[in-house]
Amino acid sequence: MINNLISQDERYLFAEGTWLKAYEKLGAHPAEIDGQKGYTFAVWAPMARSVRVLGDFNGWDMNSGWLEPDDSGIWTIFIPGAKQYDNYKYCIETRWGDLKYKADPYAFHAETRPGTASKLYDLGGFEWGDSKWMNNRAKNGFLNRPLNIYEVNLGSWRRHDDGTYYSYGELADTLVPYAADMGYTHLELMPVMEHPFDGSWGYQITGYYAPTSRYGTPHDLMHFIDAAHRAGLGVILDWVPGHFCPDDHGLSYFTGEKLYEKEKHPNWGTYKFDFGRGEVKSFLSSNAHYWVDMYHADGIRVDGVTSMLYLNFGVDDPRLKKFNRYGDEGDLDAIEYIRGLNKSMGVHHPDVMMMAEESTAWPLVTYPPEDGGLGFNYKWNMGWMHDTLHYMQADFPYRPGAHHLLTFSMMYAFSENFVLALSHDEVVHGKCSIIGRMPGDYWRQFAGMRVLYLYQITHPGAKLNFMGSEFAQFIEWREYEGLQWFLPDNYTAHKAQLDYVKALNHVYTKEKALWQVDTSWDGYTWLDADNNKQSMLAFIRKGKRQADDLVVVINFCPETYQDYRVGVPRKGDWQVIFNSDDPQWGGSGIHSTPGILKSEKEPYHGQKNSVTVNIPPIGGIILKRIPTLKATAPKKKD
Repeated sequence: MINNLISQDERYLFAEGTWLKAYEKLGAHPAEIDGQKGYTFAVWAPMARSVRVLGDFNGWDMNSGWLEPDDSGIWTIFIPGAKQYDNYKYCIETRWGDLKYKADPYAFHAETRPGTASKLYDLGGFEWGDSKWMNNRAKNGFLNRPLNIYEVNLGSWRRHDDGTYYSYGELADTLVPYAADMGYTHLELMPVMEHPFDGSWGYQITGYYAPTSRYGTPHDLMHFIDAAHRAGLGVILDWVPGHFCPDDHGLSYFTGEKLYEKEKHPNWGTYKFDFGRGEVKSFLSSNAHYWVDMYHADGIRVDGVTSMLYLNFGVDDPRLKKFNRYGDEGDLDAIEYIRGLNKSMGVHHPDVMMMAEESTAWPLVTYPPEDGGLGFNYKWNMGWMHDTLHYMQADFPYRPGAHHLLTFSMMYAFSENFVLALSHDEVVHGKCSIIGRMPGDYWRQFAGMRVLYLYQITHPGAKLNFMGSEFAQFIEWREYEGLQWFLPDNYTAHKAQLDYVKALNHVYTKEKALWQVDTSWDGYTWLDADNNKQSMLAFIRKGKRQADDLVVVINFCPETYQDYRVGVPRKGDWQVIFNSDDPQWGGSGIHSTPGILKSEKEPYHGQKNSVTVNIPPIGGIILKRIPTLKATAPKKKD
C-alpha cells in the first residue's frame, strides 16, 4: 500500500458520502516516488479477495501489479514507468475466486470503442483562456439572465463526408461559432461521458470521469468548452446519476456482487445506483463537481430524476408499487442524496445551474432543501411540452376545442423555475420531427413552426431546442448520421426558417421583458386568454422597467384579422418589432402592420389604452412602445 495516499479524513468522508474530491486520489494519477516516475492506482473494491492492475506498462502480466488494501476497502499501488495513454484494467478476484476485468471507475480517459480499457491521462497542463467568462459568471450568476439552450448530440450534429465524427477541435471551430451567431446563450451536450453503445446516445455510461474518446482527448474537450466560453456561450452537460450501463467491463457487479448498484431498472435493463451507500454517493457527487472543477461546466442537467425519486422508478405499473416507511412511493435515500448534491453545489459553485429532468408533479423541485425542496435551480417543463405539441399537431378546425392546452401552463408557470424544452426525445421513436407534427400544406407547416417558436420564446421560462429543428428537418433525428444540412443550403423555406430562429433568438436576448422577471406574475399579464373561437392569445411580458414592456399577440389559425384591437399598458406610440409572418421568414407579409401605431383612449383587455393591428394567419407579432422624445427649447442667440 502507498503510505498516506488517502488520508484518514478522506476515507471518513468517502464512507460518509461527502468526499467531493475523490477523483483527486482514486483512479490513476501521475506521480514520482523515490525518483521514479509512474502512476499511482487506487480502486474501491471492499469485497475483493485480490486486485491486480494489468496494462501496457507491465505487458498485461497476470503475475504483476498486485494492489494492497486498507481497512476502508481501497486498494492502491504505484507502478513506475507507467505513462500517458497506456491502456489498463483492474483484475478483480471475487470472494469465490472468479476474475473480473474492469475499467477504472475513476479513469480520466478511455480506449475508443469497441475497446473497453481505461487509458492513463494527466489532466494537468491545459491553459484555459476563459477567465473573462468565468469571472462574469461568478459575478452575475444565472438567475434573471437570458437562458436559450441549443441541445446537441456531438456525434450527429455534423459528420464528414465519409461518415466519420467531427473531433472536439473541429466542433470548436464549427459548432461554437454557429451557435453563437444563431443567438443561443448555452450549448447543452447530451452525455459526453464514455459509453460503449452509440444507440444509447450517451445515457448508459461506463466511464463517468472520462469524456468519450470518440471525439478526442480530455484536453480536446477542455479546448471545446474554452472556445465556447470565449465565444460567449455557456456549456451544460447532461449527467446520468440515476442508473448505469450493465456492460461487464463497467460498474456492474464490480467485485462479483452488488457494489455500486441497488436493483435493476424494469424498463431500461440498467442498474439503479445504491443511494444509501456512502462510497457510491461520494463517487457520484465527486463526479458532478469534477465536471465543474476540471471542465468549467456551467450547468449540470440531471437525467432521469423521476426514476431516482420513486421506488417504482416512476413506471406506471401497479405491479411495481413500493412504499417507504411514510407510506408513499418516494425513494428516501435518493431524495436525501439529491438534496445533498444540490446543496453542495450551491455552496461550492453557486453560479452553476443544476437542472432536473423530472416528468411528474413531484413538488418543490426547485425549492431549497431547507424548505422541503430538492434544491435544483431549474426543472424541465414536461407538461408545457406535452400540451403544446398536442395542440400544435391538432388540425385547425379542432383547435378551438383544444385551446385550454395553450393556457393551462400559466396555471403553474411560476410554481417552479422551468425550462421549456423541445428536446431530442420529441423527435425520435416515431413521434415525427417538430415540423412533421404541423398540420396543413407546406406553407402552413412552416408557419406553424414559426408560431410555435414565437409562443415558446415569449412564454415565461428558459428555452431549449434540439439541433435540426431550427431549420425544420423533416425526418426524425438519427444518431448514426449528421443533420440534413443540405436543406437550408438548397431550399428557401428551410433557410428562411433558420434565419427566422436566429432573428427570434436575438430578439429574446435583446428584450429584457422576455427574461428579466421570468419566475413570477410580476413579469406577465394576460390580455386575452379565452379567445378560443379565433385561436388567439394576447398577453404582456414585463421587465423591471415599464419602458421594456412588450405586448404579444399570437394567432394559431389560418384566418387573418385586420384592425384587431388589443389593449396596451401605456398610452403613446407603439410599433411591431417582430412579425412571424414577415416575407423574409417565408410569411405572406400581406397582413403585416406597418409604421407607428398610436394608442387610443379606449379601454380594452383590461387596459386603459389600446391599439388596432393587423394579425397575420398562423402568425404573431410583438409590440413595443416607442419612447417619446422630449422637445427642447431652442438656445437663445447672444
